[in-house]
Amino acid sequence: MDCCGLLTLQKEPVPLKSIEVELEVRDHVATVVSTLNYENKEDKPLEAVFVFPLPGDAAVCHFSAQIGQTQIVAEVKEKQKAREEYDDALSSGQQAFLLEESDQSPDIFSLRVGSLPPAESASIRLEYVTELAVQADDGLRFCLPGVLNPRYQPQGSEGAGVQVTSVPVSLVPYSLSFSARVSSPRPISKVESNCSLDPLQSLNTDQTQATVKLAAGHKFNRDVELLIYYKDAHQPTAVVEAGQASAEPGSLMGDPVVMVSLYPEFPQSVMSSKASCGEFVFLMDRSGSMDCATNNTEQQETRISSAKDTLLLLLKSLPMGCYFNIYSFGSSYEHIFPKSVEYGEKTMEEALKKVEQMKADLGGTEILEPLKHIYSQPCIPTQPRQMFVFTDGEVGNTKEVIDLVKNNSGSHRCFSFGIGEGASSALINGMAKEGGGHAQFITGTDRMQPKVMQSLRFALQPAVEDVSVTWDLPKGSTVTVLSPPITTIFQGKRSLIYAQLTGQSSEAAEGCVTVKYSLAGHPSENQLHFSLRPAEDTGLIVHRLAARTLICLLEMEAENNEEKEEVKKKVVQLSVQSGVSSSFTAFIAVNKDNNKEIQGPLLHRDIPMAGLMGFAAKACCLTADISSGLLQDCEEYYGNPLEFEDTSCYRGVQYNCAMDDSEALPDEEFPPAKKPPRDPLLQLVSLQKASGCWLLDPALAAALGKTNEEVEKSKPEKASSEVWATILALIWLHGFKMDAKDEWELLAAKAVSWLSAQKAPSVTECVEAGNILLGCSVQKTALGL
Repeated sequence: MDCCGLLTLQKEPVPLKSIEVELEVRDHVATVVSTLNYENKEDKPLEAVFVFPLPGDAAVCHFSAQIGQTQIVAEVKEKQKAREEYDDALSSGQQAFLLEESDQSPDIFSLRVGSLPPAESASIRLEYVTELAVQADDGLRFCLPGVLNPRYQPQGSEGAGVQVTSVPVSLVPYSLSFSARVSSPRPISKVESNCSLDPLQSLNTDQTQATVKLAAGHKFNRDVELLIYYKDAHQPTAVVEAGQASAEPGSLMGDPVVMVSLYPEFPQSVMSSKASCGEFVFLMDRSGSMDCATNNTEQQETRISSAKDTLLLLLKSLPMGCYFNIYSFGSSYEHIFPKSVEYGEKTMEEALKKVEQMKADLGGTEILEPLKHIYSQPCIPTQPRQMFVFTDGEVGNTKEVIDLVKNNSGSHRCFSFGIGEGASSALINGMAKEGGGHAQFITGTDRMQPKVMQSLRFALQPAVEDVSVTWDLPKGSTVTVLSPPITTIFQGKRSLIYAQLTGQSSEAAEGCVTVKYSLAGHPSENQLHFSLRPAEDTGLIVHRLAARTLICLLEMEAENNEEKEEVKKKVVQLSVQSGVSSSFTAFIAVNKDNNKEIQGPLLHRDIPMAGLMGFAAKACCLTADISSGLLQDCEEYYGNPLEFEDTSCYRGVQYNCAMDDSEALPDEEFPPAKKPPRDPLLQLVSLQKASGCWLLDPALAAALGKTNEEVEKSKPEKASSEVWATILALIWLHGFKMDAKDEWELLAAKAVSWLSAQKAPSVTECVEAGNILLGCSVQKTALGL
């Protein structure tokens, strides 16, 4: 796809001077207010265009402009009408402002500031509300996207793609200030971030309110991520919000709306029995961008190498008797087996050998075709399909991909992983949501492995069936559920339900919502009683989130409906009534109070975002050989041919995607990449057999930090070699790698099951001898034996 010119290199002034962001978190929802300050220092009027990311599920609910003493509040209108009104205003010399969602991806917006006169300033205020996702460690994640990478648009896809103007992080010409206020009924344990923060300031003695600020000097080399931790996070809640007084009674905005947050708790007796069957399909991104570093430090590990290590852990942790296959994709796609095969020693080893050979050499990011192929494969009876997707999420056909997952949601569960800064939240969250799975993001210094293994634990939970939600309200009150039906429930994973309440009831009255389901053949239910008294000071945040939920449902319906225009009318009507953005509407503001017509030719200025992948030739491709296909990938990615004096190798060349030339960089700036030594944990894990046991050999001794002679000599006489080796491995894991237990817990459980099946009489003696050999003091019970 095309990458617009780099404005700072073209020596044109950038009218965007600063961005101020204020975040207000209330329990597990957030309101974000961004103020963008513009100033025209040129001698002619200009139009400034800024393409930027927002969270994919954000409900944009306010847009206004302040010019001098005049404030103009935008209205939501049908998108084409808004565009025409904007163009008409500019052609008649008026000031106008247009904010719209991308047609290809709901997490990309464009802001047009039109006819800003010379020496004039303008402040644009943008407000949105969003839900905070629950992480594997129970933290609530807020992400302010600070990096927008070019989105790969597959050939033949509909639409022109998202036009992204990218510059290196050092050349971002505007500043960012960020502050957050957090409040909750429960005490705030801590707030963490991938960026430098000023110290957390508690506002009261019970620690239910706090503020925090981004430290000065943010470099725009990463998204701003906050992780918020509450005490007793898994408490179900319900918030009733009063309707808008000016709205029509009986409408969504006029009636009260309730937001119910449920954390189902499964019986421990059922949870102890993990699924021993299933078809596990792993789909890994091998596009050129996966050869970039996993974070922006000097660490050598790349995204592709981290994904390969994760596949090793996954394959070692699969249960015997299941089926699996591994697909990889770029501009084309490959699979290890023609169809899913039964998991065993032979198939596992064959898969691992091919995984080890994988490189980020398959070109662009075309995920649609491999997904179509996977869905075309018949499901295996009694083996529920579980799909794991690993990608850096830089695609331009997001809606097509999500639609495909939704249309096949009845045949599988989809677990998605966004790797690196700038991964599309709309793609990652959308695939998991429509596929009934769970989404995870790996950014900054995050390790991929614990997050992926958390999702594998979800996948191994017994399947929940026959989910139903019932409401019990006072006489005269009725409920209309606005959320899609709950089809998937995981232990400890939040389920949100929005519902419109109609009818009269006393504020002292109570309602009750009950979720019933069948778990491993056992009927279960979770119930929550809640007050119908509206909460104070919530504004309209619950209504707007509910409206966004309903809009997304209708948008998906419009994609696959013969009466598309009728559904589109419903979306436009709801979007206008609620003041919440949609793919069919836009915010438009025209300064009609300005009687003075703006004279002179209108200059066009694109505002650049920080883009890490926009400079992949420097970060990713320099150490690769042209034959790998990365040269073609970069040419396709940026829409320009790469030019090199020596076409046998392009190491030491910096390609600027906005310029037609390349400039050589000093050799010392790009020292040869050193392959980091293998993690001792992964070294030990790589030696485990599919059955769960380890073999007694020199490789195991080396992984344990011992000589083969030491290990052989310490073996109890009555113990078999495999039992001794397996117990040593378990002792080492418990003794030295408890901080990484999330990564090896499942494969260790498989080893314990194998040991139990051996009925070996020498287990106690082996544990005692193993502790002496390895210098540990791990109890037999701690090993699960």
